[in-house]
Amino acid sequence: MAAVARRSFPPPPNAARALVLRAHPSSDSFNHALADQWVKGAREGGLSVEVIDIESLDFDPRLHVAYREQQPLEPDLQRVQRAVAEAAHLVLAFPIWWGSTPAGLKGLIDRVFLPGWAFRYDEQHRPVKGLTGRTARMLVTMDAPTWYDRVVYAASARRQVGRATLGFSGYSPVRQSAFGSVGTSTPAQRDRMLVSARRAGEMDAAAVRRGFPVPRRPEPSA
Repeated sequence: MAAVARRSFPPPPNAARALVLRAHPSSDSFNHALADQWVKGAREGGLSVEVIDIESLDFDPRLHVAYREQQPLEPDLQRVQRAVAEAAHLVLAFPIWWGSTPAGLKGLIDRVFLPGWAFRYDEQHRPVKGLTGRTARMLVTMDAPTWYDRVVYAASARRQVGRATLGFSGYSPVRQSAFGSVGTSTPAQRDRMLVSARRAGEMDAAAVRRGFPVPRRPEPSA
């Protein structure tokens, strides 16, 4: 554990930047389409947005020695960790499979949200949040109706990611955009879902810009 203790919390973000992590392995999925609409709304709202597809990253999702010693981060995970640290707003777009998240997202969380960096425990073994001063949103799709996911499964995946990961690490508030019955939805229903995702992007952009300065665009080269 001594090696883990050498990590330190990242500094708070200083600009209105957002990071979108897309976790569906299929680029033509409806989950990707929703994420794209969120990005469109956020950018139109003046927010600087970076998008990373987890499926495109080269990393081992397994913790081979748990958190007992450091497992070196691959270059792609180093890039993700820097992006997470710099983003004032984090969006996780993922489908709910078997009441949980896709394996790629779970592996990325295990490898990136490290003890000593995303959180630590004090002398009384109380958790201390390491990613405070940031907000988040989940864009979640499922084949079940959202009420069924909430009543029967107690929104297990949403609680796992929203509370036990993002909230535990310091993100507040963590908003949810949950889209149910996707597999049986009509084109008109999907259109309404896409509009909802875009409006969420606009709303998030306005909220983030109220709290952070907008990054300056690079000067054009001569």
